[in-house]
Amino acid sequence: MNKVMRVVLMDLLVERSEFGHGGNQEIVSPIAEGGELEVLLVTPQMQSEEAGIRSQEEGIVGLTEEDVPNWDDEFPFWEGCSVELSDNLVTFKRIAMPMQGDDEGTKNWLKMIKPDAVICSGSRRNVSMWEEWMGAGASLLRCSSKMGIPTLGICFGHQLLCQSLGATVERAESMSSGVWDLELTEKGKTDVLFSSRRSGKNNSPVALYSHQDHVITVPELCTLLGSAVHNRVSAVRVNESDGTPLPAWGIQFHPEAAKARVERAFEWGHISEEELESFQREHDGVGILSSFASVILSNHS
Repeated sequence: MNKVMRVVLMDLLVERSEFGHGGNQEIVSPIAEGGELEVLLVTPQMQSEEAGIRSQEEGIVGLTEEDVPNWDDEFPFWEGCSVELSDNLVTFKRIAMPMQGDDEGTKNWLKMIKPDAVICSGSRRNVSMWEEWMGAGASLLRCSSKMGIPTLGICFGHQLLCQSLGATVERAESMSSGVWDLELTEKGKTDVLFSSRRSGKNNSPVALYSHQDHVITVPELCTLLGSAVHNRVSAVRVNESDGTPLPAWGIQFHPEAAKARVERAFEWGHISEEELESFQREHDGVGILSSFASVILSNHS
């Protein structure tokens, strides 16, 4: 029997259910096609340092309400749940993560819990408006990438990953919300992440964006894979110091923003009518998530 796959997911949109827990399900559903899946949700933006210390010592430490003093009480706290995705059981469990931002400590924690992948979602917070907890998140993405663990940073996660590797992140004067073609570089055209459906002009992937922060520079350890007309550093891949590609990517856009979830988000008041209208064009996010899942499943088999 195959062992249960394990994914660590930095859950930064807990207050927006359709783009939070709903988006998380869209992200992990292609991974679940490979079998039973355990998703360990970490919320450093709300977690106590004490819980982080316990996780550093014990590995997987389940979160309780006492461990998240910064939780927004407007939204119910839950420790875990199970759903069926892609005909397989997927268990979500909230756990603590190290909060010191120390790479050696983070690496040791990852070695203890042995994840098959690390993913960071989008967030309403901003890398350009740095908060103390972001250091722990940056350490997690930096370490998982360099350790060769399949890693994906989405929107805020892309910015945090790139910043953790030395990039500059700046805030624009206004939001960029819409669906744009992603012009791939020569490296991007052959990268596994974009090996599926490309429905845009000149065989370009089509991607949905909603952000105000922009990665301005490409980190020294990364390769630029694609750009949009409004956002030059839209997709990157992390490399070893000798240039060998690692299974780690940052993408500025939202592949998890399925049309049904976008529409529900509008119904529940999480996005404006203007945003809804800007998101109407079909995009290729499902294929990109499936390509990332194929990397995880290949490593897992």
